[in-house]
Amino acid sequence: MLKSSLENSFAMKDLGVAKQILGMRITRDRNNHKLTLSQSEYIKKVLKRFNMQNAKPVSIPLDSHFKLSKEMCPKTQEEMDYMSKVPYALAVGSLMYAMVYTRLDITHAVGVVRRYMKNPGKEHWMVVKWILKYLRGTKNQALCFGGSNIALQGYVDVDMVGDRDDRRNTIQYVFTVGGTTFVWVSKLQSVVALSTTEVEYVAATEASKEMIWLQRFLDELGKKQELGKLYNDSQSAIHLAKNSAFHSKTKHI
Repeated sequence: MLKSSLENSFAMKDLGVAKQILGMRITRDRNNHKLTLSQSEYIKKVLKRFNMQNAKPVSIPLDSHFKLSKEMCPKTQEEMDYMSKVPYALAVGSLMYAMVYTRLDITHAVGVVRRYMKNPGKEHWMVVKWILKYLRGTKNQALCFGGSNIALQGYVDVDMVGDRDDRRNTIQYVFTVGGTTFVWVSKLQSVVALSTTEVEYVAATEASKEMIWLQRFLDELGKKQELGKLYNDSQSAIHLAKNSAFHSKTKHI
C-alpha cells in the first residue's frame, strides 16, 4: 500500500526486503517476530583497515587504568612526528560510526578519546587500539528488536569528575523498549555541580526530558505508553526528585 502510493509520486524501483543498509546487516526472524541489527561486517573492515584483525581481544571497552588528559598530548618534536603518521581521527571516526548505530557499549570510551582529536598523544592512541581490540572480541554483538512488550524504561548514571582536564562530570543514560536499547547518550555535563546529589539530580533531569520526548514520539506512532520508569542509583537524588519543596540547599539547582 505504501509502496504503491510512493510509486505514484516518485520514480522508484522495488528492490525487495532490505538486508543491509548504512553498514548494518538486517536479519529477520518472522516466526518469532524479531529483527536484528548487526555491524559485524563493518567492524571486520575497520579492524583490517587499522591492522588490528589479529589483535588479542579484551573484555571491556575502557579499562580503569587509562586516565587520559591533555598532559599526554605531544610535547617534543619526536612525539609530534610520530603522531603525524598515526590515523587517529580516521580511527575515532570509524568507531563513532559503529557507536551511533548499534554499538552502544563503546559510547563512553569513544566519548573519551574523541576529546583529543585536535592533538592526540601516544597514550590516546593506545586507548583507541584498546577499543578496537574490544570490538574484535565482540564483533558479532547485535541489537535485537521484537516481541509484544513495548514498555519504555530508562537508566541514568554519572561518571564523577571523569574529565581530568576540566573536572567535569559525564552524564550517561540509555532507554529501552521491550528490553532492547534504542537510545543511548554519554556526554559531559554543561553545568558545574556542588555535590554528588546535585550531579545525579541534574543528570536525572536531562534523562527525564529525553524520556518525555520519547513517550510523545511513541504515542504518535500509535504505541501509547504509560508513565515510563527511570532508574537511578543515587538515593539522595531520588528523594530530592520526590520532594517538590524548595529549600536553601536546593534552590540554586
